[in-house]
Amino acid sequence: MGRARIALLSNPKSTGNVAQLPRVRAYCAAHPDIFHYEVERVEQIGEALKTIARVKPAMLVINGGDGTVQAALTELHNGGHFGEAPPPVAVLPSGKTNLIALDLGAHGDPIAAFERLVELAQGDLSAHLVPRELIALRHGNGEGKPVIGMFLGGAGLADTMLYCRNKIYPLGLPNGVSHVLAALALMVRQLFGLKMSFLPPAPSPLSVSVRRDGKLTGRFALLLVTTLEKLLLTSDVGTVRTGRLKLLAVEQRPFLLMRAIAASLVGKLDRSKLDGVHIEGSDEISIEGDASDVILDGETFRAEIGQPITLRSTLPLSFVRLAA
Repeated sequence: MGRARIALLSNPKSTGNVAQLPRVRAYCAAHPDIFHYEVERVEQIGEALKTIARVKPAMLVINGGDGTVQAALTELHNGGHFGEAPPPVAVLPSGKTNLIALDLGAHGDPIAAFERLVELAQGDLSAHLVPRELIALRHGNGEGKPVIGMFLGGAGLADTMLYCRNKIYPLGLPNGVSHVLAALALMVRQLFGLKMSFLPPAPSPLSVSVRRDGKLTGRFALLLVTTLEKLLLTSDVGTVRTGRLKLLAVEQRPFLLMRAIAASLVGKLDRSKLDGVHIEGSDEISIEGDASDVILDGETFRAEIGQPITLRSTLPLSFVRLAA
């Protein structure tokens, strides 16, 4: 096969693609240097990347939500389809949360972002490439190939994400409204300690081990681990330099989460020294809990006693960053 400037991997089942995919298909049909591959299920991504590798693209663009990106990154890391030199990866803002796309400066209309990527692919990409380490997650005994991602939410954050997915999204509201309602429900439970079926559940106990920095144990309103530079709740974790995995944990205490968010909004979370707020950096993190869920880029895993979740950083992969 000849060389395509861009390979586009699309998941038509991603929420944003239901309306946008006809435009994407029409755009690709008008640009013969774009190799477009659509998958119906994430299980097909391995075969998709195997085929895409044959055209040796200068850029791989992923058109789907964070779960699609996670599956593609896992296959890129484990599959070896591109040998030692995988193409730089770009992400379109096509899902419900789009944390990864936002971190790379892609937001708004997916077609507009794609047009900009096509333009960049015609020239020297080096000025637009950024290295990003990835999170390699293993569960239990640590055997088998890891799952790869860039953002993990645990404790109360994971509970709220699942609450939004299972209780709010089915209402059919716009994504922004859904996220605000989920955040308000979390705040109500935090402030008043209410335990009701229409609110997110109280977080289960967790033990978090951070290599070099000991162990954190307790109930956390928020737990996140990421390699992203920009986050939904805070950008301060990006200043941590002691390890490639950046951890933010906020203990379950009255008003503490609100104080942490307020400090984050004014850019002082990492300097505020709030008691009960932990910001760490590490190359390895272990999470063990009493049947507590964690979510890595949309995929749910359960941390249990004796069956810890282990996170390690990987070697960096090149991503294409649009102007933020």
